[in-house]
Amino acid sequence: MSAAACADLVRRGDPDRWRTAMTAPPDRRAGLMALYAFNLEIARAPWLASEPMLAEIRLQWWQDAVAEIYAGARPRRHEVVEPLAETIRAGDLPRGLFEETIAARLFDAGPAPHADRPALLRQIDRTAGHVMVLAALHLGAPETALDVVRRFALGTGIAALLRALPELRARGHATLPATVPVEALATEGLQALAEARARRHLVPRAVLPALLPGWLAGLRLGRAAADPGAVWRGELEVAPIRARAALLRAAATGRW
Repeated sequence: MSAAACADLVRRGDPDRWRTAMTAPPDRRAGLMALYAFNLEIARAPWLASEPMLAEIRLQWWQDAVAEIYAGARPRRHEVVEPLAETIRAGDLPRGLFEETIAARLFDAGPAPHADRPALLRQIDRTAGHVMVLAALHLGAPETALDVVRRFALGTGIAALLRALPELRARGHATLPATVPVEALATEGLQALAEARARRHLVPRAVLPALLPGWLAGLRLGRAAADPGAVWRGELEVAPIRARAALLRAAATGRW
């Protein structure tokens, strides 16, 4: 299967990550697209299944596919698995991050909210956090940069969750614990972004495309913190012209 299939999947299903992956050097884009296509496949698995058991079967398929890659077996003939195997082997990417990400997605198959704030943050870390760290590693991030990447990913993941809350509620999913108000979560996301940006110097410029998916996180979190009702009204979107300008500015200056 070609890398173009992954790129097209990401372009249609995760356009924000597609746009930011296109800012990477040409020889790095295919790997980013494979990682983002994998993330898209497992993220939507619970939503495509009519019941939790079917979601579990879909996710187990991915667990088995990843296990086979690390066992050195020939990758399954699948438009994402084959490019993913090439990316994993070329970058010696850590197996545990893939396995934990898949396992975390099992929670999305049920309607219950997270038990508490730590459980919610752990879920965000093992989904948005792991994906951003894998992308950073693919782009050559040193170990010293990964804590910064993970903090930035937490803020980015919180912003993505708040943006998705109206749809989740419409689908019958009560994601937020009752003890975690929207404004508190948004404020925590802003703090995570600020802490990461304070240590921006630890992240090489080559890793920039991995962090660019968070280019609108600050705007969305700021709006949510100032007006929590905007979250439930679905008003965290940024005007397309402003969004494009912000991405171009971040890509040009390296100030994520």
